[in-house]
Amino acid sequence: MSEVAVALACQRDGAGGSPTAVLDDGPFTDEERCRFPAEWGTSHAVFLRPAGVERGRPSYTLRFFTAQGELPACGHGTVAALAVLAEREGDDDYRAVLHTAHRSFDGRANRNGAGLMASFDPGPVSLRNTGGTELRAVAGGLGLTEDAITADACVASNGRPRLLLPVRSRAALAELAPDFALLRAACDRNGLLGCYAYSPPDRHGRAGARMFAPSIGVPEDIANANSTACLAAHVAGFGTHHLAVDMGDHLGSPSTITATVHRDRTGPRIQVGGQAAIVRAVMR
Repeated sequence: MSEVAVALACQRDGAGGSPTAVLDDGPFTDEERCRFPAEWGTSHAVFLRPAGVERGRPSYTLRFFTAQGELPACGHGTVAALAVLAEREGDDDYRAVLHTAHRSFDGRANRNGAGLMASFDPGPVSLRNTGGTELRAVAGGLGLTEDAITADACVASNGRPRLLLPVRSRAALAELAPDFALLRAACDRNGLLGCYAYSPPDRHGRAGARMFAPSIGVPEDIANANSTACLAAHVAGFGTHHLAVDMGDHLGSPSTITATVHRDRTGPRIQVGGQAAIVRAVMR
């Protein structure tokens, strides 16, 4: 029997958030792991495997699955996992070393009222200019014309590449009506995880965003922390170092992801996270 926790990751003001199934890994096949999200009414499932103690902290290996297969990383899934681990330990300032398919990093979760604020280091972000062909293909899948794009789009990756697409306003963002078949074909053809469309951050670093990723079985994501980390790396080049990005409104589940960029002796470092709450834990 496995205990399955459902965490609401990246809530806004104690509501909304992205439901994410979190459970200890076991002798499941990958096909069985892919069935967990639909079974528990979530877009993603996170599987935890203890990996001992590192630097005096508990260590875990994380695996992330959607109905379409395994992902090398998942930002809001990491937030959910940290919240569940902190809840299990009953620790108001929980810290752990986490391992995913390609990297190890630090994560923490702090008790914050009835919930937990979880954050982690999403790793380095690579940025490149987007070609006109891939931009037009993805924008067409979103029903956008080029004049609705307010600045230079770019392709960003902290594991898998995705298009960061600036649109002129939150109102324009809300009006997006993707043709998911066209969008998936465009993303697949150009090797993209999906498209993260966003409104320009205001002077306080507040922005709105919508993440479309039909290629991985998630037509629209309620919250996407790794793409928000990619945006933080991009806008830091224009002087914005603190972001709070609102997502999920179009899906009736308001979410907010925060990201901060700072420099140390190794270069720019990003910390990304959000508020999380455990809404139920059941035995399977």
